[in-house]
Amino acid sequence: MKAIRFFAPEDVRLVDIPEPICGPEEIKIKVKNCSTCGTDVKILHNGHVNITRVTTMGHEVAGEVVEVGPQALGDFQIGDRVQCIAAVPCGECHECRKGWMEVCQNQTSVGYQYDGGFAEYMIVPKQVLKVDGLNKIPDNVGYDEASAAEPFACAINAQEQVGIEEGDFVVVFGAGPIGCMHTRIARGVHKAGTIALVDINAERLAMSVDAVHPDHAIDASSVDVVEEVMRLTDGRGADVVITATPAKITQEQAIAMAARNGRISFFGGLPKNDPVIACDSNLVHYRQLHIHGANGSSPTHNKRALEYISTGQVPVKDLITRHIPLEQALDAFGIVQRGEAIKVTVEP
Repeated sequence: MKAIRFFAPEDVRLVDIPEPICGPEEIKIKVKNCSTCGTDVKILHNGHVNITRVTTMGHEVAGEVVEVGPQALGDFQIGDRVQCIAAVPCGECHECRKGWMEVCQNQTSVGYQYDGGFAEYMIVPKQVLKVDGLNKIPDNVGYDEASAAEPFACAINAQEQVGIEEGDFVVVFGAGPIGCMHTRIARGVHKAGTIALVDINAERLAMSVDAVHPDHAIDASSVDVVEEVMRLTDGRGADVVITATPAKITQEQAIAMAARNGRISFFGGLPKNDPVIACDSNLVHYRQLHIHGANGSSPTHNKRALEYISTGQVPVKDLITRHIPLEQALDAFGIVQRGEAIKVTVEP
């Protein structure tokens, strides 16, 4: 079968490999959609500490069950339409027992320790089934939409941390697919009052504004973002700021623009070799700011994402603006890196 395999940084190839064999505790799926994200681009260029062997990439996966091992956990049948989690908690550590599966200390991942979904077929390992991480797709949800449930789940986790309240003024840095999802969740689920979407790429910002219709679009390449948010809020600042971009300046600006009792989500991780920001501690102290990290998602967040998509509460279909065959999957990384689409999905 065809698969996109990671060999080393800057060495990712479309190759022919044997079709995987389903073990007794595993499930085999025919991949229908595997969507891409900025993490795939990072892996292409820099690799990842958890990828220690040649592996099939792709972690936003939806497909059809074609084989069920006789000892596989869960109620799955051949022909079931399913979506798979990406981050796999162990289910046994202190964090997992506390219900904090998104920060499991023993977490493994599809597309890292386990072969991922940029392939014609994928094995769902027993570790995924053990934590109820393979989800049946609702009948009214397409495979492409279901493949977007994984990043959607990450955004749900972040917004739960900051606790958006009805009427809040929310700023979202980053007009990529995650920023668009944050905008829709803030509005459709939490009833935010006003949403400002920020980006330095004017073309991507315009494309995303056309899709998700924030109340304000701020081109950070041409205006001072902090001053503009203060102007829009009559000097009060933003109730919630989400930095859905791996840029230090956005985290620093988030602290500067947050209102009293404001909540900030550092959603986008920074480069490992340059993760330190300048923080005015007095702003945090005197404004009583709340700064939250947001690391991935739990299996429960994935289920909630599929539910929101199915009910129409948070649509994602129109955010998937490019569908690319597996044979051209390497092109998807460049499209994502250049910001030429909102969401790109690969279809084996």
